[in-house]
Amino acid sequence: MNRGLQVRDLTLQAGGTQIIKGIGFDVPAGSITGLAGESGSGKTMTGLSICGLHPKGARRGGRIEFEGRDLIGLSEREMNACRGNDIAMIFQDPSASLHPMLRIEEQLTDHFRFHERTTRRAARERAMSVLESLRVPDPASALRKYPHQFSGGQLQRIAIASAMMCGPKILIADEPTTALDVTVQAGILRLLRELCDEVGLAILLVSHDLGVMSAVADTLIVMRHGAIVESGTRLDVITSPKEPYTRSLIDALPAAAAPPVHRRSAPQASTRIELK
Repeated sequence: MNRGLQVRDLTLQAGGTQIIKGIGFDVPAGSITGLAGESGSGKTMTGLSICGLHPKGARRGGRIEFEGRDLIGLSEREMNACRGNDIAMIFQDPSASLHPMLRIEEQLTDHFRFHERTTRRAARERAMSVLESLRVPDPASALRKYPHQFSGGQLQRIAIASAMMCGPKILIADEPTTALDVTVQAGILRLLRELCDEVGLAILLVSHDLGVMSAVADTLIVMRHGAIVESGTRLDVITSPKEPYTRSLIDALPAAAAPPVHRRSAPQASTRIELK
């Protein structure tokens, strides 16, 4: 059963600098937890630390609990098995995580075959199913193409598809809509909301943009200088911020913020991305 992720007293130190200062929060299953803050606040490094992708030589402390295990205590081999299989991460620039010289089919199926020990044909069928569920047009044709042949929005959907291939329970999305125009951004946010509601995914959405958070997050965590300064429900944090720093982030929003992407009152067409 997916109970999500629990972070307790997480610290990260690199080169004598304390980057993350003893933070704690939960990322429940079937919910989007927003992690907000300006550049340098430590939010992206928090996501990387959860995935074990923090800078080489940096030291983590505290606990990152997932299904009864402390991820910080895992060996490199154990973390490699967990990453991509149980916990996945997508980034602001999908082209940076996709090899420009490899077809999409190879990039979606290679790690799936590694984790699942399955055949090339089964992996291709899985890739077709995931692309279709994420509304990538003509999945069979998409698998034969290279990253440069897609628009930014379609490429981000493919990056999400890559993350979802092994049916992870936790998805960390680091600024996934920053480089996209408003219309495409809304589509990606709606897709994340559907994955959360229909698949029961636990999503940690990392963004500097509280407008994005107000559109889709269930709870909000605000970071500054490596520490959490405020947290609560989306409504409470956006409408009644307790900290001047949070208020400054809200005041910086443009007049026309992103429209809310509400939870569905009843399930509709399933994304058909099954958890293991």
